Amino acid sequence: MIKSKRQLPNPKYFFSLIDWKLPSLNRSKSLMAKTFTVADIAKVAKKKVPKVVFDYVEGAALEEDGIARSRATFARAEFYPQILRDVSNIDTTTKILGKKVDLPIIFAPTGYTRLMHHTGEPAVAQVAADRNMVYCLSTMGTTSPIELAKAVPDSRRWFQLYLMKNRVDSLNIINQARENGFETLVVTADTPVLGIRIRDARNGMTVPPRIRLSTVLAIAMKPRWWANLLTTPPLEFAAFRGWSQTLSELAPLIFDSSLSYKDIQWLQTVWEGPIVVKGVQCKEDAVKLAKIGVQGIVLSNHGGRQLNRGTVPLEILPEVVAAVGKKMDVYIDGGVMSGQDVYAAIAMGATAVMIGRAYLYGVMADGQRGVEKVIDILKTELINSMGLTGTRTVAEIKEAGIRIRPIG
Repeated sequence: MIKSKRQLPNPKYFFSLIDWKLPSLNRSKSLMAKTFTVADIAKVAKKKVPKVVFDYVEGAALEEDGIARSRATFARAEFYPQILRDVSNIDTTTKILGKKVDLPIIFAPTGYTRLMHHTGEPAVAQVAADRNMVYCLSTMGTTSPIELAKAVPDSRRWFQLYLMKNRVDSLNIINQARENGFETLVVTADTPVLGIRIRDARNGMTVPPRIRLSTVLAIAMKPRWWANLLTTPPLEFAAFRGWSQTLSELAPLIFDSSLSYKDIQWLQTVWEGPIVVKGVQCKEDAVKLAKIGVQGIVLSNHGGRQLNRGTVPLEILPEVVAAVGKKMDVYIDGGVMSGQDVYAAIAMGATAVMIGRAYLYGVMADGQRGVEKVIDILKTELINSMGLTGTRTVAEIKEAGIRIRPIG
C-alpha cells in the first residue's frame, strides 16, 4: 500500500494559506463582496430597503405567473457548444440603432428609481455612460429629462413615453426630451389600463410612501433608507413637476386606453429621431409596426406586471425576428437575470436585451456601485458562455443559435 511521505509542518507554508484580509466595517461593501450572481444581489437588496419597496420591484401582476414563465423559459435554453475554436479574444460589442455599444444590454425604463436608492436615475445613467451602454429614462421617473442631462451629460439617453390623453401634455414632455439630447423615443404600448399588482395593493404602495402605524416599524428596521429619503429632495414624478395629483389620479390622465397605430404615426410627425415601440407580444403587431416604419420594437410582457398570462417574449422571438428582423431592431425584456439569459436572447435573434429588475436590485443593494456589480456579473457570465460555446462575437452567437428544451 502506498503511503504519503510525512514531514514536520512548515510554518511559512501554513501562514501562506491564511487569508489575512481584515473584515470591512462598511456593511454594504461586506455584503456585496459575497455576491456572485444577480440573485445574490437581490438578497442584499431585500435587506437594505423596506418591504414595500422591494416588493414593488420583485412583484408582478395577479398570481405573478407571467414573470415566472419568462424566467422558466430562459432556464430551459440549451446552447450548442462548438469545440476547438480560438476564443482567446471575445468581443461583446454590437450596434444598437446603428451605434456601437460595449454590451448587447440596455437599461430599461423603470419608475420611481429614487425610491430604490436616493441617488436614483443618474446613478444608473452614469454606469451606462461609463460602460458605453444605453439608458432609457421613464416618464414615471423621479428625475426629469433636464436633470438627467445635467447630471450625466455624456450618457446615451433614450426617453420612454406614455402617450397621454392630452396631446399637449405629451408634446411638452417630448420637447423636454428633445431639448436635452435624448436620441430615441420609446413608446410603451402595453398599458391601456394598469395591471393589477396584488403585492402593491396589500402593501399600500404610494409615491412618496405614506407614514402609517406599520411604517414606524419599517423606519426602525431600515433607518438608513429612511434617513436618505428624508434628507434628499421630496420624491415626485419629475416629468409632471407642478402637478398636484396622486398616482391614482394621474393614471387615468397618463395611460390612454384609446392608443392606436394612428397615434404612433402622429408621433413620427413630431419626433425627428428613432421611435421604438415597447410592449409588442405578437408577430402580427410587429409586422404592422414595421409597415409604418418604426425603427425598433421591444418584445415585452412588462416583466409580468401588466397582463399576467400574456405571451413569453423569448418564445415568440424567433418568429418575430423572421418576420421583421431585417427591417428593424428587435429587443426583448422580461426575466433577464444572467449573462446566459443575454446569450439565449441574442442566439434567438434579438438585437439586444433590456434589463429592469436586475439593475434595480443593484441600485437597492448599493446604489451606483450595485449597478456596476450587476453589469460586471452579466458581462462575465456572457463572456464565459461565449467562450464555452466557441462564439467570439455577437454575430457568432446568432449563428450558433439555441433551442428551448421541451417541458417534461
